[in-house]
Amino acid sequence: MAAPNVVTADTATESSFARTPAIRWVRQNLFSNWFNTAVTLALAYMILKGLYSFASWAVFNAVWTVEGTDTRPCREMSGVGACWAVIGEKHRFILFGIYPFDEQWRPLLAIFLFLGLYVVSAMRAFWNRWLAVIWAVGLTLIGALMWGGVFGLTYIENERWGGLPLTLILATFGIALAFPLSIFLALGRRSNLPAIRALSIVYIELIRGVPLITLLIMASVMFPLFLPEGVSIDKLLRAQVAIILFSAAYLAEVVRGGLQAIPKGQFEAADSLGLSYWQKTAKIILPQALQLVIPPLVNTFIGLFKDTSLVLIIGLFDLLTSAKGALLEPAWLGFGVEVYFFVSVIYFAFCFAMSRYSQNLEVELATGHKH
Repeated sequence: MAAPNVVTADTATESSFARTPAIRWVRQNLFSNWFNTAVTLALAYMILKGLYSFASWAVFNAVWTVEGTDTRPCREMSGVGACWAVIGEKHRFILFGIYPFDEQWRPLLAIFLFLGLYVVSAMRAFWNRWLAVIWAVGLTLIGALMWGGVFGLTYIENERWGGLPLTLILATFGIALAFPLSIFLALGRRSNLPAIRALSIVYIELIRGVPLITLLIMASVMFPLFLPEGVSIDKLLRAQVAIILFSAAYLAEVVRGGLQAIPKGQFEAADSLGLSYWQKTAKIILPQALQLVIPPLVNTFIGLFKDTSLVLIIGLFDLLTSAKGALLEPAWLGFGVEVYFFVSVIYFAFCFAMSRYSQNLEVELATGHKH
């Protein structure tokens, strides 16, 4: 006679553990057969070995401090351990460029103000008219801190701005001003008025047909040649305008894609309500179109944030250019890996934050496709 099946507490716990979604996913995707198991184990071995090698270089064998500019300890560990002492020595130059050393608390405070504005803008509770007021006050304070000349602060010309604050200024104003311009360009390209449609098409295709470096060079070198004698425009402003015009052309195509994805019935329903063109666009069509293109919009924003490094071509010291400049001192030649790793972490932090926020916003607005 067969023995009865006895279910013990340990057996029930093990069975419940095996039915958890994570364990079930691992079994189905990583250990479903002998081939998948072999590949999983081989990849796990290589990943762990890579992590151990990186930890040995970045942590266990790293040189964290040196005395002054005596880099002999770093050079003795070259190829074996990282020299993070270069970050400790040069981090202020990397972050703030050639901004006066004794005044670098001002760009540091400006960075925190930018971060505060980003956080406030990400909170939907502030999506009202007060957000514009907050941004106006915040940008005014940032300008006062960076330029000075008020409240007893020393005046610092913007030719001495650099590092992370300059990158944030170029990216923030580039996104903030290019986005509304792109909406008008996208609407213009779909307009029934031939002149407006033609101008929008020519602008978008012309700007998208040349690299950003070309626009920056034209803004820095060619544009001043057309100005009246004695009239000059600041180099930073010229670079900012070039970035805005370039980004607006790319964003316009993204917005136009969202407009084309709106069903024709939405337009007909808006017309049946007797709404004007601008009422229909602002209240019904445009909100839906922008929700549909959140991922490509943020992707373009991320690209713009990284493209600010191209202002090197016209002599502006953004974050990446300041990092390159930090390596020009003979004592620290050969430690570019550590410096570029430090800069890449900063870029990654901002880009990853934008990516994660866009994903959360997409879910919150229920624009994601449910499978």
